[in-house]
Amino acid sequence: DYKVTGVQTCALPIYIKKLINMKVLVIQQRMGIGDMVIFLPYIHAISRKLQSKVTLLVKKNSRAKQLCVHDQCIDEIIHLERGNKNLGKHDGWFGFLKLVKEIKEKNFDTVYIFNGSLRYLLLAKLCNIKNIYQYPLFVKKDNIVISAKNFTEKNLGETISTQPNIFLNQNEIIDIKKKYNFNEEHKHVCIGFSASGPTKRWDVGKYLKLAETLNHKIPCKFYLCGGQKDEALFKVFLNSSIGKNCISFKDLEIKTALPIIKNCNAYIGNDTGWLHIASALGLRCLALFMDSPVMAYGKYSKNISIIVPEGETEETTTHDTLGKDKISFEKVLENSLRLIN
Repeated sequence: DYKVTGVQTCALPIYIKKLINMKVLVIQQRMGIGDMVIFLPYIHAISRKLQSKVTLLVKKNSRAKQLCVHDQCIDEIIHLERGNKNLGKHDGWFGFLKLVKEIKEKNFDTVYIFNGSLRYLLLAKLCNIKNIYQYPLFVKKDNIVISAKNFTEKNLGETISTQPNIFLNQNEIIDIKKKYNFNEEHKHVCIGFSASGPTKRWDVGKYLKLAETLNHKIPCKFYLCGGQKDEALFKVFLNSSIGKNCISFKDLEIKTALPIIKNCNAYIGNDTGWLHIASALGLRCLALFMDSPVMAYGKYSKNISIIVPEGETEETTTHDTLGKDKISFEKVLENSLRLIN
């Protein structure tokens, strides 16, 4: 088990003048925005402990380059180009040798490998990296948060909070507040109706009914969190009675959406990348879990409150729960009102 013990900060401005000339690589090969956000506290802890900026080796769909634009703990982000169909630049043995060449040229002293793959241990050895820290070999099924926390604490010798933090430019936050007319007359609520698959997505009609009910009770503006593949979901909101109160993220890059989210009061939505972004930006979040593991993705942040399907518990709600139709509208409404009041 683990507890959220506080907010980690990169704190590089404090020691920027005494950085040690180390070359540190962090390998995080998991896909998706949520996983990338969850690993940020451990990346920041490594940078602080070693008093050195780090280089990340991550997959492109982690969106690390957009999430970490203003992150002073990170020096460079290298994309690991491996795909499900073995068509990526780094797939196969020839791809692996290309990756070895790319990494070896950078002369890293130290590597932290957040997985138990023999492939990345071999990569580190072939690149002549002296200090290698890695999960136990061949670890497959694990709790993403507990494994990362235990691994990093063991190797750094200190307690690390599980609460992530995304760093932004303060001037951008102020400019966005003026541009979108954020004011205290309205509650500003992010609606996370998107998800990685239909079984993880509460019905968009229910989200619309929720937003209409909230707006009737408390004047609200809604910030619609999704991407270009969610056009049908956006239309439901934008063509509704509250469409004029909605801001769409459909055509925005994530880095552009970040300061907008930061100015909001709350996030209400599915377990999706936007949830984890909102949590890392300090928003109070109400997360609907219906087909993904609460204990892995819902308990690491003090900012996240959970709703699970009727008849399930936080412990039993996991992959293949298939509970989207068992999420109580009344319970979501009650908790949403409590969240934004």
